[in-house]
Amino acid sequence: MKPYKVPAGESEIELIEKKSRFISRICPVETAQQAQEILQAVKKQYWDASHNVYAYVLENGVMRMSDDGEPQGTAGMPTLEVLKKEEVKNVLCVTTRYFGGTLLGAGGLTRTYGKACKQALDAAGLAVMQPFDVFELDCPYALLETVRRLYDAFEAAEEQAAYGASVVLTVCLPAENGGPFCDKLVDRTNGAVRPQKKEGKLLAKKLG
Repeated sequence: MKPYKVPAGESEIELIEKKSRFISRICPVETAQQAQEILQAVKKQYWDASHNVYAYVLENGVMRMSDDGEPQGTAGMPTLEVLKKEEVKNVLCVTTRYFGGTLLGAGGLTRTYGKACKQALDAAGLAVMQPFDVFELDCPYALLETVRRLYDAFEAAEEQAAYGASVVLTVCLPAENGGPFCDKLVDRTNGAVRPQKKEGKLLAKKLG
């Protein structure tokens, strides 16, 4: 599992260029079907718009775009190029245009659609999907605080604590910290607590 960038959330921005109104939105998506469902909802919401241009990039390598009636290569492609340049995945950008009566020309359209996508992406922010490991710790009560004091140094988060004859902790932390965390834990508890890895998963960590 390799880290990759994704939008941190949804966003919507608006800009005016020579009286044309551009509404650009960023949506996190995981499948082509999800992207198409969002696109259809946008088209329904802005049914009277001149164009609903889109591009999306998925983590599996799938990329799609559409100029939606704008001159070929002036809308979908610059939108897609922004997403590719920022190396963001599992993302959909839809830019709605209401024509203001003044032609922008091919260069003007290319710049404006690219600008709209970039502003929407900046507004959404970015996160990194990183590999995390989940460990289960069978911890005697006397060592509970010793274990918990190690969390911060290894960016560990306690997901669950089950109290019985001992405390069974479920702890999640970045995969690269897993080995050092386990070594330190065994050392600090003189071998009384030996972490058992349960699973690995990808989680989003916001940038900036």
